[in-house]
Amino acid sequence: MKNKRAVIQFLMILFSVILLAFSGCGKKGPPLPPEIKGQKIAAPFDLKYTPGDKEIILSWNHKIDTETAVVKPEGFEIFMAKKTFKACVGCPFEFKKTGVVSMPSMEFTTRIEKGFKYYFRVQATGNDDMRSEYSKTVQFEYK
Repeated sequence: MKNKRAVIQFLMILFSVILLAFSGCGKKGPPLPPEIKGQKIAAPFDLKYTPGDKEIILSWNHKIDTETAVVKPEGFEIFMAKKTFKACVGCPFEFKKTGVVSMPSMEFTTRIEKGFKYYFRVQATGNDDMRSEYSKTVQFEYK
């Protein structure tokens, strides 16, 4: 009788340990690298465009923030989305990488066609595939 009672107690303790070991604290998200204060790239700002006859020149600024983003970028990636004037209002559009510019240049020229709305944004890039947040998006309508 004592032996049977000891086996039941052992099984209950074992079951409790297994239950605690495999219980989680909710849904897990994707793995994120540890973030060290200041070890990131600041986003480009003041994105502007200068339209030409069949091209558009984009220019922007970038500044290192000594407190929150001290990493100097190696270059910038330019993203563009394009849709017709007849496209539905509010429909999503997809940005595609349209070019890369190396530091210290902060200007990019690309060809455009009449009859489209263009959306541009820029992202700074650095070593080890480090990326900043995107700049604000600018829109240009070429009628």
